[in-house]
Amino acid sequence: MNNIYRKLSFRKPCLFLLSFIFISINLLAQSQRAIVKGKTFDSLSTTPLSFSGIRIFKSQEKKLETESVANEAGNFSVELNYGRYYAQVDFMGYKPFKTAEFIVSKEHAVHDLGIIRLAPSVNTLQEVVVQAEKSFMQLSLDKKIFTVGKDLANAGGSASDILTNIPSVSVDPEGNVKLRGSDNVRILVDGKPSGLVSFKGGSGLQQLQGSMIDRVEIITNPSARYEAEGMAGIINIVLKKDKRQGFNGSFELTTGYPTNFGGAANLNYRHKKVNFFINYGIAYRKQPAVGSLYQEVYGKDTTSILKQTNNGRITGFSNNIRGGLDYYFNENSILTASYLFRRSDANRITDIRYEDYINTTSNLTGISTRRQDEDEVEPNSEYALNYKKSFGQKGHELIAEVKYLDNWESSQQLYTQRFFLPNGSENISKGILQKSPNDEYEKQWLLQVDYIKPIGKEGKFETGLRSSFRNMENDYLVTEKNASGNFVPLPGLDNDFFYDEKISAAYGILGNKSKKISYQAGLRAEWTDVKTTLAETHQVNPRTYMNFFPSAHFTVDLAKQNAIQLSYSRRVRRPVYNDLSPYMTFSDSRNFSSGNPDLNPEFSNVFEIGHIKYFDRGTFSSSVYYRSTKGKIDRIRMVNAAGNSTTRPENLLSEKAFGTEFTSGYNPFKWWKLDFNFNFFHADIDGSNILKSYKASTYSWFARQTSRFMFAKNFDMQIRGNYEAPQKTAQGKRKALYYFDFSSSKDIFKGNGTLTFNVLDVFNSRRSRSITTGPNFYSEGFGQFRRRQINLTLNYRIKQSKQVKKAAATEE
Repeated sequence: MNNIYRKLSFRKPCLFLLSFIFISINLLAQSQRAIVKGKTFDSLSTTPLSFSGIRIFKSQEKKLETESVANEAGNFSVELNYGRYYAQVDFMGYKPFKTAEFIVSKEHAVHDLGIIRLAPSVNTLQEVVVQAEKSFMQLSLDKKIFTVGKDLANAGGSASDILTNIPSVSVDPEGNVKLRGSDNVRILVDGKPSGLVSFKGGSGLQQLQGSMIDRVEIITNPSARYEAEGMAGIINIVLKKDKRQGFNGSFELTTGYPTNFGGAANLNYRHKKVNFFINYGIAYRKQPAVGSLYQEVYGKDTTSILKQTNNGRITGFSNNIRGGLDYYFNENSILTASYLFRRSDANRITDIRYEDYINTTSNLTGISTRRQDEDEVEPNSEYALNYKKSFGQKGHELIAEVKYLDNWESSQQLYTQRFFLPNGSENISKGILQKSPNDEYEKQWLLQVDYIKPIGKEGKFETGLRSSFRNMENDYLVTEKNASGNFVPLPGLDNDFFYDEKISAAYGILGNKSKKISYQAGLRAEWTDVKTTLAETHQVNPRTYMNFFPSAHFTVDLAKQNAIQLSYSRRVRRPVYNDLSPYMTFSDSRNFSSGNPDLNPEFSNVFEIGHIKYFDRGTFSSSVYYRSTKGKIDRIRMVNAAGNSTTRPENLLSEKAFGTEFTSGYNPFKWWKLDFNFNFFHADIDGSNILKSYKASTYSWFARQTSRFMFAKNFDMQIRGNYEAPQKTAQGKRKALYYFDFSSSKDIFKGNGTLTFNVLDVFNSRRSRSITTGPNFYSEGFGQFRRRQINLTLNYRIKQSKQVKKAAATEE
């Protein structure tokens, strides 16, 4: 029976792929007609006008023949019958552009309108705050782009809150980020690694003000251009920076409950060859958290039962500032220097209550309580220097960057534990007082050069080099007060952990296009040298390996604004600092978590077929994907006879997963916009190398739907529902997660300002629930680390100066 099931499981992804290919072949069989193509740009900034509207009219009848939408890069290609036509290009906030008449025929089957530059409308020049409307969601085959400011639920939130609202992305209540259900995702800031995602991983984004973010890019199957890290793909967070001439900017104030006070400023000034930009964010938050654990540990003759409750509060104060300048030697040669500084100060209070029972919950044997009182300081700095040179031929570019990260975290923790008899009287003699000073340091140099050279009419060659040098240190110590009143180190909890990482990479990509078929193939080589050292115990663990990561993308443009893409890439997840550090968390005296110094990388082969359809009122994309992973990294929980658990990452044998995803944006009416995302996947997890029973075959899905209503007098309202279905794991299952958000906004101050009110998790239902089992234990866990949040945010935008308007009008 198991063999039959395995065969069926193997056939399911194949059936998905065959069905998709069959549909594609049928679409390709459609008759070919004439093609009209071109590119749309802003006449002032020369940036592409993504998703501008293209309409083709018959010249004599002046009757609409067909219409289309430009892609993200501003390119469009429209099929139509032979005849005489003219085209009109429209984009909100810009003057319509009407082309001259043209003829397409059998002899002239392809007509190129070239570059079409749209000028801002008069209203836009007089009132600069009236800008071209950006769609919240812009879909293309290789990535999805989400404009942060268009989602009302993002107002007053952090970067972590913003990712919660992005389709395909889920953020669990602890702040861990997943893409398509996988936590193996690479998070970049402005296309590069950042100290904002360092010691704490994705949860570190809770300290970054969301108002500093312009957009988020989701790349599910990256090419060889990107580093190979991240099995599920890449999340690229792009920070705000304007390049328009003159002075412009915005200010933001936020208040909320639970306590959430914040402010932000985003300012730009460009004068001739120099563009200055600065972003500043400040936030003060109090985040309450609750959790519980029920655990049974089975002995020879008895069952030990633990009922545990956690109540905590984090009080945080953070500052973020990012500044820099662009120097234009000319429009084709730009030097950019930037600096980012973030400092977070936090106090964490966690109160834990343990109740111990034997055999039944009516047989209480003891009670204990433990309090963690932690003060934490975390300053991070980033320095970057970037140079971009554009040559005479369009698309011929050289980009070079040097980046330096300097991060530090210091915490002082005090643990107080008290013990009580079943009758409630305290056993003072057993009381424990412990201290844990902990300092972590990270320094990283990043050097990168990319070169792009067009070949022929549609071809392109890309190559690049990248080197990263990263050093991290953790000075870890736990002491306990003895009978004489002195604090002495606990055995095994006094050490220095060093992590040294060197990664060098080179890549090459060759691509071309023939009529409606475009293709590219790439290869990336990465050499990795990692060494971990425990100084006090003289334990050294060096790792050196060389790996190759091929990628391929094959795209077909179909009739009626359809396109399909087949892609493949090989990905890696390398164990990072927190995965390898052997130090255990000590805030919970019964449940410990640590890294694993012997952890190996996991490798994945990722296949994906994607389809996209542009139509008048929206966009629809679908994809089928398959991932085969060897050495999957997963956290495994073990419980000893005393009932104390240890959780650390382990290499499982494999995971095979396939799924399908649908994403759409649709405007049924001018006043109603719908966004929808649905992801269904199946995974077979094999952890039998850890324990024979650690195998799971699971189906799961998650869905997100957003409705935005645009009423009269610039009043908007938005409702969003989220649901994540239950999912089996190697040791048990994760239960369903669901929550709803409500937002509304009103433009004020004659359109210069916006007041936004939102309630995140309206019903306070966003709670993680899980069941974990092992050979000798059963446990159920519950946690809610982000409660229902109510925010009120005021955003005010600054107009441009008269000189800029005049210059813009002259340019027009």
